[in-house]
Order: sequence, then structure tokens, then C-alpha cells
Amino acid sequence: MDRMKATSRRTGPLRQSIRIRDHRITADELPEVGGEDAGPSPQELLAASLASCTAVTMEMYAQRKGWDIGPLEVDCEYQPAERGTPTRFDLVLRLSDHLTEEQVAKLRVIAAKCPIHRTLDGEVMFNERVETAELTA
Repeated sequence: MDRMKATSRRTGPLRQSIRIRDHRITADELPEVGGEDAGPSPQELLAASLASCTAVTMEMYAQRKGWDIGPLEVDCEYQPAERGTPTRFDLVLRLSDHLTEEQVAKLRVIAAKCPIHRTLDGEVMFNERVETAELTA
């Protein structure tokens, strides 16, 4: 898969306009921490990435198998790490009650193989650098 890119630019006190290909997403913080609540927080976007990736991964697997799995919903609650505690993700997979036990078991295994889940579960490396430039508003 090709490298992916997201570019974030401040458009308010803490509000960010994020550009991904031809798409725009707004991220912001709650007023109690100085934001304007103009969009989900970056932390919430992380939970949304995991929830949506999990759902898409299960949908794609079911399509390949020719399964009609009906409606599908994934909840993701996220608690960032604090001193002495790990980051915690709680996922709830809501599947149609017409699926067999075997299908549910397989979809549960497949859910944990989504790319975002694997990224969060694996080794992550960061390469950061600073560039100075004259930026326009």
C-alpha cells in the first residue's frame, strides 16, 4: 500500500483543518481545554479510526466469503494511557442475530486483524523533523 498523508493546519484557537487527499476533516478540543468543539478531538478521531477500520475489515471479509451479514455496528471506547496504566480500547461488535456461531467467531478474529488494530498493537516508529517556512493563513 502506498504511503498515506494527512496535513493539519490551525484554523481556530485549537481547531485544525485536516486535509487527506481531496477530503477535509475538522478536529478541535472541548471548550474546557481551550477549544471550540467544532469537531471531534484528535483522541476521538483515533477511536473513530479503529471503529471504522474494524467494521470495514469485517464487511470486506464477509463480502469475500459471500456472506450476507446484514447490519453491522462497532463501538469503540478509548481511554488514553495514564501513569501506570496502559492505553485501553474497548470494542463492541454488534452483529445481526441471524449469523451462525462459526461466522461470528470468524468475524471476531478478523476484526482484530484490521490495519488500525494491527498498527496500535504493533511496533510504531516516528521520524520527526522541523522545517521553517513562511506559512499563509
